[in-house]
Amino acid sequence: HVEVEESGGGLVQPGGSLRLSCTASGSFYSILSMDWWRQIPGKERDLVARITVYGATSYSDSVKGRFTISRGNSENEVNLQMNNLLPSDTGVYYCCAIPRSGPDYWGQGVQVTVSS
Repeated sequence: HVEVEESGGGLVQPGGSLRLSCTASGSFYSILSMDWWRQIPGKERDLVARITVYGATSYSDSVKGRFTISRGNSENEVNLQMNNLLPSDTGVYYCCAIPRSGPDYWGQGVQVTVSS
């Protein structure tokens, strides 16, 4: 059984910051990468940021320069620091753990709302 748990969502004003955290636990092959995805109402889920087991990071153009993905204390933990948030960042943020073998594991998602 594998669990992926996110935390840190909430309501913030435009220009504010939030930090999301994610932990994957259970029995699975070692992690290849940890991702943050975002789903805006009425749209498909899009990749926001990724960090590989080697420490390489990548970001969508819409968040580059504002969001920073980093590992926690282990390769199964990841954080997403979100600065200068915009109303267009509003959505449900999902953490995804991609193992070297087997299926991807998704969390339940956390709501991020950017509004004045």
